Amino acid sequence: MDKGRTPSFSRTEMTELVLPGDSNQLGNILGGRLMHWIDLAAAITAARHAGHVAVTASMDSLEFLHPVKVGQVVRLIAQVNWVGRTSMEIGVDVYREDMHDDDIKKTSTAYLTFVALDDNGKPIEVPRLILETPEEIERFHQAEQRRQERLKHRQRAKE
Repeated sequence: MDKGRTPSFSRTEMTELVLPGDSNQLGNILGGRLMHWIDLAAAITAARHAGHVAVTASMDSLEFLHPVKVGQVVRLIAQVNWVGRTSMEIGVDVYREDMHDDDIKKTSTAYLTFVALDDNGKPIEVPRLILETPEEIERFHQAEQRRQERLKHRQRAKE
């Protein structure tokens, strides 16, 4: 087993141009399209950290703070916040950018849980997370709290 990896090792940044096919009747990005891009950025990050395929286990709530219009650019930044034995929390920050007036706004933050799988589709251990900055340590502790809430929610759903 690898000794560990830093969040910067697997950090992923994606940039997408919002086209008419990505939008609703009002010219705003479809929520499902944005969720798809979030899931892709997070999946790449999780696979980089694990060194294996990783699948989405859950996505926390997603709020759309600012509309994203056709012709604007969406920038997604994903990084590993927390790792367990076989699972990881990936945080994805989403920004919209208007290239005409340099207007950049954070539109969403999403937290996804991924599980790494071996070649037979079974969960596999992931490298530990090496935290290097105070921000990474804070993100790790916040992720631990979200994990506890997810576990409580899962237990309530089973009952």
